[in-house]
Amino acid sequence: MSPHVQRRSRILFVPRILISGASGLIGSALVPALESHGHKVTRLARGPTGNQNEKQWDPMHEVSPELVSGFDVVIHLSGESVAGRWTAEKKRRIRESRIVSTSNLSRALAKTERPPRTFLCASAIGYYGNRGDEILTEDSPPGEGFLPEVCREWEATSEPDVRAGIRTVNLRFGIVLSQHGGALMQMLLPFRLGLGGKIGSGRQWYSWSHINDVVSAVMHILQEESLRGPINMTAPNPVINAEFTRALASVLKRPAFFAVPAFAAKLAFGEFAEEGLLASVRVLPKKLLESGFEFRYPELGAALVHLLT
Repeated sequence: MSPHVQRRSRILFVPRILISGASGLIGSALVPALESHGHKVTRLARGPTGNQNEKQWDPMHEVSPELVSGFDVVIHLSGESVAGRWTAEKKRRIRESRIVSTSNLSRALAKTERPPRTFLCASAIGYYGNRGDEILTEDSPPGEGFLPEVCREWEATSEPDVRAGIRTVNLRFGIVLSQHGGALMQMLLPFRLGLGGKIGSGRQWYSWSHINDVVSAVMHILQEESLRGPINMTAPNPVINAEFTRALASVLKRPAFFAVPAFAAKLAFGEFAEEGLLASVRVLPKKLLESGFEFRYPELGAALVHLLT
């Protein structure tokens, strides 16, 4: 059977789900999908809670096991955006918002009297670092640099749950394309003004996914209990930056002649340019495909058309 063909799988009803980062790019799309499937979703919120479907928490401090007890699934998506110039303070927030918050939540889940069956925790393909044309799967070793270091520690903080017998999945997200925010929305203004273009050589690989496929993949993972550990949440057809640029310009019916030299990107964004904008990460979703997941938008062009027209 082709790995692109969806297999019929046993449906696992998940009545109670606890989620952090519910208002973020992925969470805001995932929560309505979960609720439409009959799941009762409770949100972890930093501020005062307004209803029974919210629980207040401070991710930077110890989490009470009682706060997270009694849920079938816990999904942890919160974390500081990596976009922007990496000052020392920005890097501290990136690291702590992931590692400290996940560590606090993970320890609480491992100690609770009624632990979840499944813990899904965000991670990122930044784990692999800048790898040129190398094809990367979940079996590939980590790279070098700030992001790979953060991602290694981030994923390691979920080990208490693995030892406690909780099915633990590290969701390695790439560039998530959505009409409601994220990288795509930041690109639109210059491209619509005819000021878009490739970054650096344009040969660096971008591993992307349509937000609808991200949500569907999470639902698939909840059903497929054999899936655990790191899972690449990217489309099966990554593209180089120059191809991404051409596809976006074509959908918007605009030229894309204004290339950004690598030195200009580094001057503007510093370390983030080297590990983000100019980094080449050619990732394949091996585990998803082998488990029978079918991407609705495996090709970039169709994904952009759906999102932007």
